[in-house]
This record gives sequence, C-alpha cells and structure tokens, in this order.
Amino acid sequence: MGRLVSFFELAFANFTIFAIIKSMSKLEFEKFVKIAIRKLPPRFRKAMASGNLVIVVQQRPTREQLFKLKLDPVEESLFGLYEGVSLPNRTQGYNMTVPDKITIFQEPLEAAYPNPLSLKEQVRRTVFHEVAHFFGISDEELDAMGWG
Repeated sequence: MGRLVSFFELAFANFTIFAIIKSMSKLEFEKFVKIAIRKLPPRFRKAMASGNLVIVVQQRPTREQLFKLKLDPVEESLFGLYEGVSLPNRTQGYNMTVPDKITIFQEPLEAAYPNPLSLKEQVRRTVFHEVAHFFGISDEELDAMGWG
C-alpha cells in the first residue's frame, strides 16, 4: 500500500523557497567590523592605534579602486582594501601624512555571504587580511597562511 501524502507535502513538493535577504544598515555592518577589530591581538590593536590608520566602511568599491587593482568591475569585486605605506616600509620621512586607510566594502560582502553568521566570519577574515597588509604581509604570504 502506498504512503499517504499530506496536503502540505503536495502543496510544496515542487515549490522552491527563495529567501530575500534585506541588506543590513551601515551601523549594523560596522558592528561586525568593530567585533573583528576587537578580536585582533592587543599588541596589533596598539600598533594600529599609534600607526596613523583609519578603518572605514564603504558601500562598494569605486571603479577607480577596481581599475587600480586591475579588476573587471563587471566580473570581479572587492571585499576590502588597504591603502597606505605599510609599517615596515615607513622611513624617518614618514610624518605629517594623511592616515593609511582600510576600507571594508559592505555590498560585495553581503552579496557573497547572505547568511549573517557567514557574513560576520567573512568580515572578520577581511579585516584581518587588510590589517595584515598594514603590517607589511603580502597577498602571497597571506595565501600561504590560508588567509588569502
């Protein structure tokens, strides 16, 4: 004898549910960034605080930022960007300059990681990655460490 199928099972047997993820506010997203910064070791946070560095959240990378990195704005995006002179490359002449800047891009991260838990983890990884550049660690070295 066949199995009885409930109305619910029949109604949803061929139905795909699409979750519509509302992007979070900039303030909510900035909380993820702040949490990631707090998870850095204290000696790194101390060096960042005295190292002429700002960390900002921006909706998306500009075309200029993408072109500068030779990224195709249609096919590729960017989660974060470090702009400045890394600590090991600073000389005695490095003074009276605008702060180095780490930018975390909200829209590309949210698009790639719609689940809040995975988004929070990727924000953490992105912040760590960009902070590593501030300390002079290259993309190749980050790849070797599993942080590429």
